[in-house]
Amino acid sequence: MQIGELARRTALTVDAIRFYERRQLLPKATRSTGGFRLYTAEDIEQLHFIRQMHELGFSLREIRELIDLRTRKIAACESVRELLKDKLSAVRAKVDELQKLESQLTADLRKCNQELKRRQRHAPCACPVLAQVTTQ
Repeated sequence: MQIGELARRTALTVDAIRFYERRQLLPKATRSTGGFRLYTAEDIEQLHFIRQMHELGFSLREIRELIDLRTRKIAACESVRELLKDKLSAVRAKVDELQKLESQLTADLRKCNQELKRRQRHAPCACPVLAQVTTQ
């Protein structure tokens, strides 16, 4: 099949497919006598794998490593386990960062709400969140 059909079947853009080829995540396509790229069912499977790994947060380098382990059909469980452990650790660290950010945003929102309530009874003053930022 040609690249347009491959794009349709994988829900990727033609540019994304070419990008994966340039990054050597997808093997170079054979060419028809007219010079069109020709793809196979294996290419569809490979692109689905790339997309799934990307959705799990793996980088292109990590995906290339997983593809290599997958295509060489070596005993890859230990290597995959290490990649998964590293990825899980990174995700947990990101979750911690996001929880701290959520906490700070909640506190700042609370300050804004308190100031707006106070303004109903008194003269307005500077926004406490903006004032805090300049003093830190």
